[in-house]
Amino acid sequence: MSKPPGGENLGPALERLAALAARLRAPDGCPWDREQTPASAAAYLLEEAYEAVEAIEAGSPEEAAGELGDLLFQVVFQAHLLAEAGQGDLSAIIDRVTDKMI
Repeated sequence: MSKPPGGENLGPALERLAALAARLRAPDGCPWDREQTPASAAAYLLEEAYEAVEAIEAGSPEEAAGELGDLLFQVVFQAHLLAEAGQGDLSAIIDRVTDKMI
């Protein structure tokens, strides 16, 4: 039997990453992360996207995986900021893009 395309532990892995974003934003979390807004964090989303593209174009799978992880964290972090504002959450974002692609 082949592995699922997203990995065997995709659900728990995404939940762990989402929990990290929540922990960083908690009152006793990271002061820098607690200060971020969707607008202030947007530059990091773009920066990580550029770095991911550079790593992919350089043909370095290990570096690309690391940069894609950084980009994924930025997406999860932005989703958490939306959830805090009552404007959606990571599940809704995933469902929306899945429906859009289908």
